[in-house]
Amino acid sequence: MKNQMRLEFDSISANEAFARVAAAAFMTQMNPSMEEVADVKTAVSEAVTNAIIHGYGGGVHKIILTGEIEDDWLMLTVEDQGVGIADIKKAMEPLYTSRPELERSGMGFLFMEAFMDEIRVESEPGKGTRVFMKKRIGCQEA
Repeated sequence: MKNQMRLEFDSISANEAFARVAAAAFMTQMNPSMEEVADVKTAVSEAVTNAIIHGYGGGVHKIILTGEIEDDWLMLTVEDQGVGIADIKKAMEPLYTSRPELERSGMGFLFMEAFMDEIRVESEPGKGTRVFMKKRIGCQEA
């Protein structure tokens, strides 16, 4: 089975929940477990929140969520055209945040890595960030 989707929405906090639900609805055709749905929703929530808070600094711009299903793999991408990340390795360190004044925990990438099988981040300062996430659905080990 192969399927694709693409959504574009404003970078406002209310749309974080929209993105979570959209990703969950898209993956239902894979007959996921409740745990798998919760994992994906959490990872999407973290990626979208990062785009809103860090990518756009709270300004209203566009975020793009794309999804692809191929066999038992779910691939999701969250993309913004915001400020970008100068040092991706540093940004992915636990407890690091570029917005400490907002009392951010700095755990977003760590959560994405914990709940997905693969995560990859591409970014260029001044041009935005793209977070690729991949999860195998329905193949839990006993």
